[in-house]
Amino acid sequence: MIARMSLLSRWLRQRGLAVRQFLFLFLVTSLLFVLLGWINWIESKKLWEEQAASDAQALAGRTNQLIDAYLDNVQNLLLLLATREDREQLLADGNETWATQALENLERTRNAVARSFFIVRQDGKVYSNSQVFYDIMGNPHLEKLYELSQAQYGAINSEPYWSPLSGQSVGYVQPIYGKTGQKLGIAVAEIDLQLLTQQIAQLLLSKNQSFAIVTKKNNVITSLQIPDRLLPYEPGVYPPQLQSGFVRKLSELPAGVSPIDGAIGPLVAVKTSPNRLGWSLYLFIEQQYFDQHLLKLYEKFRYIALIWISLLLISTYLMSRYFTSPVRKLAAKMDRVRDVEVLSPLNVNREDEIGRLAHSYNELLERIQQLLQETKNAERRKKEYELKMLQSQIAPHFLYNTLACVSSLARQRKTDEVRDTIKSLVGLLSFSFDKSTEFVTLAEELEGLNRYAQIQQIRYGDKFRLLADVEPAALEARMLKLTLQPLVENSIFHGLAPRKAPGTILVRGRITARGTLRLTIRDTGIGMDAAQIRRVWEPDGRPRSRQRFTGIGVKNVHERIRLYYGERYGLRIASRPGIGTVVRIEMPFEPMPEGVREAFGPMPLDS
Repeated sequence: MIARMSLLSRWLRQRGLAVRQFLFLFLVTSLLFVLLGWINWIESKKLWEEQAASDAQALAGRTNQLIDAYLDNVQNLLLLLATREDREQLLADGNETWATQALENLERTRNAVARSFFIVRQDGKVYSNSQVFYDIMGNPHLEKLYELSQAQYGAINSEPYWSPLSGQSVGYVQPIYGKTGQKLGIAVAEIDLQLLTQQIAQLLLSKNQSFAIVTKKNNVITSLQIPDRLLPYEPGVYPPQLQSGFVRKLSELPAGVSPIDGAIGPLVAVKTSPNRLGWSLYLFIEQQYFDQHLLKLYEKFRYIALIWISLLLISTYLMSRYFTSPVRKLAAKMDRVRDVEVLSPLNVNREDEIGRLAHSYNELLERIQQLLQETKNAERRKKEYELKMLQSQIAPHFLYNTLACVSSLARQRKTDEVRDTIKSLVGLLSFSFDKSTEFVTLAEELEGLNRYAQIQQIRYGDKFRLLADVEPAALEARMLKLTLQPLVENSIFHGLAPRKAPGTILVRGRITARGTLRLTIRDTGIGMDAAQIRRVWEPDGRPRSRQRFTGIGVKNVHERIRLYYGERYGLRIASRPGIGTVVRIEMPFEPMPEGVREAFGPMPLDS
């Protein structure tokens, strides 16, 4: 039946709108005729559950209290025996009579809780309150109970079994330990299930109801001498036993109210949650008992005509909503498309034209999001690749020329100049090769620029002066490493070196009102015309000068800034032949979290 309904539902989802509209109208009209039966079923079920739950809650509470008190008495008796001060002497060899008398005294104070008591020593010796009967009939279950106690430390109970001395019973076991912790044996009490059943029956049994207590292993605890009429029992078996198939069905029932077939007809079974011993109480109530509550439902028949008209109007409205709502949702979803990265797909549970349209929309959205992610990953890889390439291009000829200068100064015995040049070279190389981060503070960038200028001044003498005018707050700005050095290098080689007279390079830094960091590099070199400025931005493929510190050019600095901060940031160049060149850099002002080095004001950056 379920498979057919699944096939029918799948077939219906695959039909067009016209077919589904016709079927919808037909089914709505047909369902109105079965509305009365559906209402009766819902109301009846509600009444059954309310009545059964109310009765079961009160009865189960009193029953569980009775069972707990019953078993607490057994446990207290066994604890009394297991914690005796003379328990080690009691279980010693030669004290059999003493041990038997102790069990007989325990049996006389049992208050009809247990029928038999035993002590099983470590060596297998057994004492009983009815030692004579035990010696004759024995008890094969004691060995199993002893094995059961080996796996647990505290008191335990067994599944029900037939005892030669106690009849249908449950063994309650309490290990006995010596004062030093060694195990001496176990104390066993066989519970009187017949008495337990009779006491529970006084609470639960009535003309229209019955009960059963079942362990977690589907063994029945209750032991009635006379079977009741509601439950199915095995024929010709004494004492009466519930049919195994019926017990198996009970184990499959959930906690709460459920229907089940009994011996004389349908029953309502109320199952409680397992108690501390894993026993579940089942209360069975005859279904006819609830029929008296169904008479009130017949009064609802007079309102069926009004309900029929109302439902017809409502179903017409719902039909319109059913076909138009998905289209409106899809249109609204598409109207809200602004950021496809955070837009969630549509929930699709249809296979008609609307469902296919929604599927196409979801696939399109997924593809766009995938392409965006791929583009972002490609950009990220591009940035990493370009930065690694740019920062690894330390020109070897710069090192060669600098070391040649150091050698020349050494031959001239200019010790101070040699020391300062080597110190600047080491600091500059450490600054350039540091791979821990791609970012530095403006103060650190200026410090590296100062070391570079000191090395070049050793070579060119007083050919140029490098000045800095940076406001203290700007020194904390976070920026890309080796941003200023390539621009100052261009000013030295292309602006000031061709001049005969000395020149000046001024580095200025300010934080604008818009929250951006503006850096300008102004030189008094030979300047450039418009054609030369255009060639600065065009990659010409020509090799860089061997005198350069790195292979990073003006265009590379501009692209690095735009890759990291966006298209609105970067470099601007203005120049006039014979006057000089100005390069302006703009980037967002972001303070470095770790702090910066000590700021310095306008001053010559000589060594």
